[in-house]
Amino acid sequence: MQTPAATVPHLIAAGFHALSDPLRINVLELLRQRELCVCDLCEALGVSQSKLSFHLKTLKEAGLVNSRQQGRWIYYSLNLPQFSLLEEYLAGFSLNRVISSVRPCCD
Repeated sequence: MQTPAATVPHLIAAGFHALSDPLRINVLELLRQRELCVCDLCEALGVSQSKLSFHLKTLKEAGLVNSRQQGRWIYYSLNLPQFSLLEEYLAGFSLNRVISSVRPCCD
């Protein structure tokens, strides 16, 4: 399913905002290995569940993580298509190796 063009800038901005915090980066690094429940993430990161919940909400709203409930636990995993969107956005800049010079402005 294609993402509507109007939402792409929002998703990119939300993704980079979510990536701007060291704790959220650490969460993503742990999720690179496998799906984890909140209790495992709290233990590995040494943070309270309330603090982690705030950061997981930010990651989820940015589309960087998926969640699923199993029993009383919520399990988190990476949402790889969102990372691909951010990667494609950044890759577009490397295509513009030569930036044209400034054109004179109209007076």
